[in-house]
Amino acid sequence: MQTIIFLLLLFLGVVFSILLYINNKSSRLKKLNSGECPSCHEKAKEFFDTNTNTRFKHEIISARLLKDHGCSGLKEIEYSCKSCGLKEVHSSN
Repeated sequence: MQTIIFLLLLFLGVVFSILLYINNKSSRLKKLNSGECPSCHEKAKEFFDTNTNTRFKHEIISARLLKDHGCSGLKEIEYSCKSCGLKEVHSSN
């Protein structure tokens, strides 16, 4: 009986940790796509030139395509932060 309870608790712990990992990874990807670094929380800076009435935007996050697996495959994108040097690779459709 104790073995069944232990295995049930272990199974629930593993399922919870997998869901937490997936949630954490997707929230980091959302932050990277919005232009915010998940590590140092730096955002894009905007400058306005009053002489020419022009807005300049300095992006913190840069994205680079690593691999493209064809028209129906995944694309592996490397996101890098210019402020703290963070580099992460995520797959997207």
